[in-house]
Amino acid sequence: MIRYALACEHDHEFEGWFAASADFDDQQASGLIECPVCASKAVRKQIMAPAVAGTKKKDAPVPSRAMMMEAMGRIRRHVVENFDDVGDSFAKEARAIHEGRAEERGIYGQASPTEVRALVEDGVPVAPLPPEAPKKTELN
Repeated sequence: MIRYALACEHDHEFEGWFAASADFDDQQASGLIECPVCASKAVRKQIMAPAVAGTKKKDAPVPSRAMMMEAMGRIRRHVVENFDDVGDSFAKEARAIHEGRAEERGIYGQASPTEVRALVEDGVPVAPLPPEAPKKTELN
């Protein structure tokens, strides 16, 4: 596929995709190309930089597993240190806060998959708490 930057006689800019370079000329001669803004059939190719194969940008480095585990650990520590643990009453308390029946505050706790699904469907903002990092003595 070839992408062309196009413009009409009124300088409306848009792009078109063609299977081959000759397809633009054939479709223009047949009156098949028109401006999506004003429907003008007086459309021309614009100057554009060619896409050259083999000049792909290098992918950004992927964060290491250790760095991701450390970040998740910091998030978990922040929540545990600053939010209220409501235990297995999480779904009931989150809904009460969302509906204004309980004090607005950060909470965490446990909820079943069914309870979480119902909260999400009702627009209650919830997110899973990252798991605790395994203890060094538990690693092999």
